[in-house]
Amino acid sequence: MNRRVANLLMFFICLFALNTSFGQNGKFKVILDPGHGGKDSGTNHLSNVEKDIVLAVALETGKILQNQKDIEVIYTRDKDVFVEVKQRSVIANEKGGNVFVSIHCNGVENASASGTETFVMGLSKNKSNLDVAKKENSVIMMENDYKTKYAGFDPKAPESIIGLTLMQEDYIHQSIDLASRVQNGFTYDLKRKNRGVKQGPFWVLHGAFMPSILIELGFVSNAEEGAYLTSKKGQRELAEAIAKGIIDYKNTYYGGNTSTNFISAPIAETKEEVKKVTEAPAAVTKSGVIFKVQIAASSKVLELLPKNFNGLTNISMEKGAKINKYFYQETADYDQAQKYLNEAKAKGHTSAFIVAYKNGKSISVTEALK
Repeated sequence: MNRRVANLLMFFICLFALNTSFGQNGKFKVILDPGHGGKDSGTNHLSNVEKDIVLAVALETGKILQNQKDIEVIYTRDKDVFVEVKQRSVIANEKGGNVFVSIHCNGVENASASGTETFVMGLSKNKSNLDVAKKENSVIMMENDYKTKYAGFDPKAPESIIGLTLMQEDYIHQSIDLASRVQNGFTYDLKRKNRGVKQGPFWVLHGAFMPSILIELGFVSNAEEGAYLTSKKGQRELAEAIAKGIIDYKNTYYGGNTSTNFISAPIAETKEEVKKVTEAPAAVTKSGVIFKVQIAASSKVLELLPKNFNGLTNISMEKGAKINKYFYQETADYDQAQKYLNEAKAKGHTSAFIVAYKNGKSISVTEALK
């Protein structure tokens, strides 16, 4: 192993170590990232300015979270200043964040478009992710002494890019869970139009070595929704939904009022993929693929007894370094997996969802059904 690769691996190991527990003060660290700022105003329509909206919502979210004695809030910006995209994840990593939440707004020419959506860094199209990463990461070469600052990281080297991707793989399920808790709050508590939990190759997400999500609060280009986004009432409600999702996530993974409920929102990149996941035809998938129903995730080791899972049997556990995942049943037939999912929900695991594995490795359901 050459020196550059060794340094790179050590860099990743150090960053990972920052995020395996609470900080030194015993608090759960939330990194709130209001998008854009300063000379970068974001998307603007109908006098609705993205950078101002997301800053207001982030600050309101932070106020709510800081009322929790075991939560510490760190902002990538707390005023109208420009912050480089890559610097946002650097702040998150240096501060040892437990979660990274980037807040944005949508804006398009179609004035009727509306709704909230939440993104995670997806791995279903690895080549696309790597290509985007190479392009976005090349920005660091403009900085002085970048080789020293980034411990040998080379934006053009495949092993560097793969290293970033592999690190995000450790957090993908937790990121989906956090995203879904927030998105469910928008959908069920606030009754906002649900555009779903999706995946996308955002540098600001795959540069942060912790569970990370990017929230699109709504469309500033929609007159009605834009008015809601700029209103104090709307900003407060959105902040409450975000804070509630983060607190619920923290309680589940790090203690508190722990819940066994997990996520139900589908992850997809397009409407067609959502339809494919939710309306898949009966079929036995390609060799090596199996489906399971994930019903819980906990830092605790639970005995695989029916009494611990609302009467369900055939429970299995996947032990992780920090989080243990619990599954109900397994099958190579997606339709059968849907039946198992319905059984789990009927037993009270209302946020259960289907996961896929190929040859023992976790893959997206979308990929499994291709």
